[in-house]
Amino acid sequence: MKLENQLANNHISVDCVVFGFDGEELRILLVNRTGEDEDSGQVYHDMKLPGSLIYMDEDLDEAAQRVLKELTGIDKINLIQFKAFGSRDRTKNPKDIHWLERATQSRVERIVTIAYVAVVKIDRAINKHLDANRAHWVPLKEVKNLAFDHNLIIKEGLKSTQMMADLNPSMLFDLIPRKFTASQLRVLFELIYNKPIDVRNFHKKLLSWSFIVPTEEKQQGVAHRAARYYKFDRKIYNKLREKL
Repeated sequence: MKLENQLANNHISVDCVVFGFDGEELRILLVNRTGEDEDSGQVYHDMKLPGSLIYMDEDLDEAAQRVLKELTGIDKINLIQFKAFGSRDRTKNPKDIHWLERATQSRVERIVTIAYVAVVKIDRAINKHLDANRAHWVPLKEVKNLAFDHNLIIKEGLKSTQMMADLNPSMLFDLIPRKFTASQLRVLFELIYNKPIDVRNFHKKLLSWSFIVPTEEKQQGVAHRAARYYKFDRKIYNKLREKL
């Protein structure tokens, strides 16, 4: 029996959207990519999300963990699978396919990628591993055109982070230091949700959260009025969640 439609020769990959927060800006972990233009032979440099085709002996979650372990040296990052990307336009740029085929030493026609998102403290992943892998924390607002459809994956990853934070705001505290100011927390919420937040209303909301505990410590060596530090109490938060 003759098939009316030709079956796609699909490869399966994972891509990881990893957000970090430096106290002022939301950043994304990206990897440098170096390739050679197939026509001109000129070397080019651009950036991509951390990712990889999956190995024969691993499942999707294992592949995503491997990618970030090799990149950052961190074990067991809390990665959440959020979407699959399988448009045929993912491989419409010959440069991307040429680079991938040279990197994998195999013919590639279609790639379906499973995307994961994670939020981590930047200081956990600033180490020799990033330098060795030519990876960087890039401010989200400064991200330029990336390989494949990685700009779209980041956009969708941020949307998923917003929805997950609506259901479980505790995940956002994985982005900030153990001690933080009200201003730092407000800026983080503004960046995650991409909208300004009224300072007074946010401070009232902060005080209403029993799981945000004020400390006796204040900022040191600042030109402005020293702000108080707060801490996130996960035990209180979990007890409140149990009652819902």
